Amino acid sequence: MNFVRAVSSSVVALALLAGGATGRSAIAARNAPDPGRVTAVDAPAIVVEDMDRSVAFFTGVLTFEKVSDVEVDGDEYERLHGVFGLRLRAVRLRLGDESLDLLDFIAPEGRPVPVDSRSNDRWFQHVAIIVSDMDAAYARLRAHNVRHASSGPQRLPDWNPNAGGIEAFYFKDPDGHALEILEFPPDKGAPKWRRPTNRLFLGIDHTAIVVGDTETSLKFYRDGLGLEIAGQSENHGIEQERLNNVFGARLRITALRAASGPGVEFLDYLAPGDGRAAPADTRPNDLIAWQTRVVTGSVAATLKRFPGRMLAFVSPGAVRLADSRMGYRQGTLVRDPDGHAVMIVEK
Repeated sequence: MNFVRAVSSSVVALALLAGGATGRSAIAARNAPDPGRVTAVDAPAIVVEDMDRSVAFFTGVLTFEKVSDVEVDGDEYERLHGVFGLRLRAVRLRLGDESLDLLDFIAPEGRPVPVDSRSNDRWFQHVAIIVSDMDAAYARLRAHNVRHASSGPQRLPDWNPNAGGIEAFYFKDPDGHALEILEFPPDKGAPKWRRPTNRLFLGIDHTAIVVGDTETSLKFYRDGLGLEIAGQSENHGIEQERLNNVFGARLRITALRAASGPGVEFLDYLAPGDGRAAPADTRPNDLIAWQTRVVTGSVAATLKRFPGRMLAFVSPGAVRLADSRMGYRQGTLVRDPDGHAVMIVEK
């Protein structure tokens, strides 16, 4: 990679010496910003059944703060979300620097999370909430009778240099969505998670999705959206099995980031291989239909970054909104290769 960059720089330099204005044009083209590249992961979005119940949970138990609360309907929102007859209540919550969106489809109602969902099913998605003290955070969750997804907090072993010392715990919100609390050791995680604070819940580090094949997903998130790989790891062992509650779990984990916002993390189960694909008839108002909101300078330019038929549209292309109550004026909803929904928006 470095060699390629060096050669490219030399070629541009030679063009400048030999071609004058032509060389300067080549440099300008090379350094020009890409309007289609995603600049931020704005927020994960969770579909909920009862908005007031979910807001009470996230604000009362996890100390999120409500930022906005809007209700929308009409043709443009129906086309954007791919749901006819839509009436949607959307609440934005904030924790630290990051946001989380809750979506309540008042009409038409979607289906609940399947009761037999497992952490290796490919509709699985969660958000990782960073805590300053795992023991205190777990005690708070127990005091509020939060349902377990892990057997309890797990400390990942030191033999794994990329994950050793991380403490994590999976639990469920009132709708059965998986959530994670995570505490980094001093040598891992973003520096902001180590700032002195009296807060217990600090912010969202990433949203994690189960993928069927890492390389295929990289073509979508890295090559298409323009996210960059920030880290990789292969995790296994009894701690990982108990964290995910999947016997024999062996995961290839790939973390990606934009210039700002939480990351997107791939969970590729190398074993066991019995994770189920997302149902083909999943609808955007079903409770398993999370969205990952990403921000770009141009929705049209972002769509051009995807070759051939790689995109599966939920919206009929880019949809322009008459107002910005949802925080953006244009967007489109698409699905990644595993069926996870991604909303690409212009702010």
